[in-house]
Amino acid sequence: MSNLDPLLERNRAFAATGAYAGLSIMPNQPVFVVTCLDPRLDPAAFLGLALGDAPVVRNAGGRVTDAVIDDIAFISYTAGLMLAEGTLFEVAVIHHTGCGTGFLADADFRHAFAARTGLDDTVLADEAVTDPEQTVAIDVKRLLASPKVSDRITVGGYVYDVDTGLVRMTVPPEHPEPVPA
Repeated sequence: MSNLDPLLERNRAFAATGAYAGLSIMPNQPVFVVTCLDPRLDPAAFLGLALGDAPVVRNAGGRVTDAVIDDIAFISYTAGLMLAEGTLFEVAVIHHTGCGTGFLADADFRHAFAARTGLDDTVLADEAVTDPEQTVAIDVKRLLASPKVSDRITVGGYVYDVDTGLVRMTVPPEHPEPVPA
């Protein structure tokens, strides 16, 4: 028996509803969510997202990595082909209180993890989310500075509080600078 078996049973119940049928590749909401993979953070739950509402990328800390930037660049390019003008969507970068990546701020933990995985200790130190307001601002700035993303998106920063369940804006949405042609 697999640990996934109960979830596969849920999948069969979901498939029987037909809720997936007829959904468009274009999301219902003009939002692209980047958040943490922590199981306490499910944007479908805390933002009320339904199937087909928004693309969501989840990773450790909800950090804006090169891979996340590439995903956003791809989606914004594709959406730009389908929508001739105007803002395409807002990228909502959402960090949270009590993030497990905070362990990376502990030098002993970080050194041991780096030794175990071969990852760079300095890079790992930069990934720690101990002050989500600060790290979300850094990630928003990084995304806004990327020449890969369209200036037809906006990027905003938010913090989810695991104790209250509330999300609050900490960096108002803004457009990236246009890339010279």
